[in-house]
Amino acid sequence: METGCGRTAMAMGLTSKKASARCVGVERKNLITVCRFSVKTLLEKYTAEPIDDSSEEFVNFAAILEHILSHRFKGSGSWFSSDGQRSFWEYLRLACSKVQNNCIASIENIENISTSRAKGRAWIRVALMEKRLSEYVSAALRDTKTTRRFYDDGAIMLREEATVLTGMLIGLSAIDFSFCLKGETLDGKSPAVIDYTPYLKFTQSYDYLSDEEDRRSVDSSNSEESVPEHPYIPLVTDEESWSNKCRKMEQRFKIVYAQKGYLEELVRLRESQLKNVETENKCLRAKVEELTVQSQQEKKELEAIVLELQAQLSRSLLQVFSILGSGPHLGSRDPGRGSPDAFKKQFEPIFASFYPFSATTPNLPYFNLFSYIFWSYFHSF
Repeated sequence: METGCGRTAMAMGLTSKKASARCVGVERKNLITVCRFSVKTLLEKYTAEPIDDSSEEFVNFAAILEHILSHRFKGSGSWFSSDGQRSFWEYLRLACSKVQNNCIASIENIENISTSRAKGRAWIRVALMEKRLSEYVSAALRDTKTTRRFYDDGAIMLREEATVLTGMLIGLSAIDFSFCLKGETLDGKSPAVIDYTPYLKFTQSYDYLSDEEDRRSVDSSNSEESVPEHPYIPLVTDEESWSNKCRKMEQRFKIVYAQKGYLEELVRLRESQLKNVETENKCLRAKVEELTVQSQQEKKELEAIVLELQAQLSRSLLQVFSILGSGPHLGSRDPGRGSPDAFKKQFEPIFASFYPFSATTPNLPYFNLFSYIFWSYFHSF
């Protein structure tokens, strides 16, 4: 009975884990999908005028991005945040600190923005105005140690969806943004709420028909006896049909123009990365050449030292052989001249050239041993 209960508990635990993993996966999928729709909406809406906080599309995008950066964020409080609430700003403040010319210090010094959540919202706006939002997120993701420190397993920032996110954010660099970094939108007191209704609407209208249906409806409007094939399409005049066509062409032109800007920004980013890599490669090559020249110089110096030592050894050997040539009087039985001490005094200058200590330390073991060996050799005559 107990075994059966244990198995049941284990099965329920596995089921619960699977359900939890599925929920986390669905959350990631929903947030990334709605973020893609939001970015496309911003690109379609963009005109020559900058986008600000009055744009509902931007407000929704900011809320979506805030939810993505807060997905499975560790902890709800922090001793180092002034409002006692830990938000994604604490992560970005550390992970983006190594980005060149970053805006972290500027956001920290903004007046009337003290809460962690408000600073995070200010960072999103500043990064968009700098056209560096994708760059900041990419730099933060490269700091894997800090990312794992702030996020639980299954978070978007720890999965492959984060790479998809950086790719989507590149397109926003083609849009001009202008924000006032104060006011109720940055108070940090109210949580961000995503409005899903713009992405769930289904409107069956003439503007969203396919080209084939468009042609059929226009042909049918030219015929007096024709009946509209689609029950929801009213009869239209030629003027209305051409007006609708022009509106559709204008929408398509805006989309293509936004995509063109996105591709140009992507090319610019890749060219900048390639330039940085080429500069780094050039620095590495210069360093390798410098090390090569230095090693060759050290090699020449060592060769000169070896030659100098060989010359000293040759001179010393010549002195030794000259002493050996006058060996009979050294080998005499005269205690004053043939003793080891007298022999050692004759060899001291020679050993001084090899071992500097032998001149000041005559009792050096090697020197004494060498002197004794030569004295024994001469004494044998």
